[in-house]
Amino acid sequence: MTGSPALLLVLTISLVVAAVAFLLVWIINNRLGKTSLIAARTEAERITAAAAQAAESETRSTVLSAKEEWYRTKKQLEKEARDKQRSLETQQKQLETTQASIQELSKEVKRKEQSLRDREKNVGEQERQVRDKHLKMDKTLEEVNERLEQVSGLTEEEAKKVLLANLRNETRFEAARMIKEIKDEAQRNADMEAQKIISLAIERQAADYSNEKTVTAVALPSEKMKGRLIGHEGKNIKAFEKFVGVQLIVDDSPDSVILSGFNPIKREIARMCLEKMMKEGNITPQRIEDVSNEMKRKMVRNIQQIGEEALREMKIEGVHPEIVRLLGRLKYRTSYGQNVLEHSKEVGRLTELMALELRLDGRMARRAGLLHDIGKAIDYEREGTHPEIGLEVAKKYNEPLIVQNAIASHHEDVEVISPISVLVSAADAISGARPGARRRQTVDYVKRIEKLESLADSMEGVEQSFAIQAGREIRVIAKHEKLDDAQSAMLASTLAQRIQAEMEYPGKIKVTVIREMRSVDYAR
Repeated sequence: MTGSPALLLVLTISLVVAAVAFLLVWIINNRLGKTSLIAARTEAERITAAAAQAAESETRSTVLSAKEEWYRTKKQLEKEARDKQRSLETQQKQLETTQASIQELSKEVKRKEQSLRDREKNVGEQERQVRDKHLKMDKTLEEVNERLEQVSGLTEEEAKKVLLANLRNETRFEAARMIKEIKDEAQRNADMEAQKIISLAIERQAADYSNEKTVTAVALPSEKMKGRLIGHEGKNIKAFEKFVGVQLIVDDSPDSVILSGFNPIKREIARMCLEKMMKEGNITPQRIEDVSNEMKRKMVRNIQQIGEEALREMKIEGVHPEIVRLLGRLKYRTSYGQNVLEHSKEVGRLTELMALELRLDGRMARRAGLLHDIGKAIDYEREGTHPEIGLEVAKKYNEPLIVQNAIASHHEDVEVISPISVLVSAADAISGARPGARRRQTVDYVKRIEKLESLADSMEGVEQSFAIQAGREIRVIAKHEKLDDAQSAMLASTLAQRIQAEMEYPGKIKVTVIREMRSVDYAR
């Protein structure tokens, strides 16, 4: 029981202490809360004042910016308005000027219309007067014709025929005279210019060759070699002709044999085969077959290489490989003893030089000149002339049209479409006619001379004709009683045209007509 009052006392003290502590805590918190509230109010007032001040400042700035923008916009609008006003005033002035011009033009048109009406009236009056005069003239002409018929004893139709005949003769004479003068002038100018261009081209193109022959005779190292070539019962010759395709002729010549064949490539292969076998000393049918196959392959390579070297030498690119091969074959082709490849290269150079003098395409001219005889590479294998075959090849492998035309027209088989084609024909003639370039047989000259004289003698008014200078000139003696000077000029022109149409010849043929009248009398 004694413990209970003590416990009660402790509890009482504890409650008092807790109450005091609570009271102290409450008092402290109450004081601190008031202090914080005051501080918060103060801070809020400060923030509110700052915000109000910032808002006022922002408002003033915004107002100022708006005023400035409004001022700038106002100035811009005022400027645009002034510009539009000035533009409108300018347009107004232009319209006024245009209206004034239109009014002036309208007045001028009215004046011209009035002038035209006046002229129409005058023209109508003049036409009436002209009709009256024509009627009077017709009547007068009828009267004059009647009087002329009475005086001359000729009808109107007969008089017309006589007059037309006289006019025809006079016109023909005058036309012949004018033609002669024009042709002489043109010929002089053309000859001078052509001589200049051709001379320059020939001077700048110096050919290193004059004649080259295809080898058809093969030298033998000894007489015994003939027997070995023939073989037992002719087996070697038969095998040679079978595998090579060329006839081997062994005649009485002690130191050579002859290779006979129309194909120059095969002749060259045959020559190579013979030389290789004679060098080796092994000549049998089997060896002939092996060597011939080997030489054919070698010839194919040689031909390709020759064609490529020719194009490099001539500085020509973009040529189809088949044309390159055909170009190489021309190395073994000759025409009148002239090597066709060398001739083609010379024609290409001459054509280029003449084209440059005339300010034409030199590269195209060189290409056309080089390929103009490409048909000769295979003309012995196909039907047709070498220009026709060459044109087919050029078309097949897409050569330019100018090159195609130059190939087809260089012997005047077709019409030329470009000056380069004419230059190719001229260069071809120059290369072929150069001294020593070609061999021609006597029979060719005889036939050409006979044909020339026959054509000349067939012309009306010709007394006699003479072909001179190996057929490069024909001189005609005209009958003076049948032809006058003007008609003699017409005879020369007509004969030249017939020669061009009916004959084939290199270069050109000069036609000279001579008309001479001699009056002889004697004084006794």
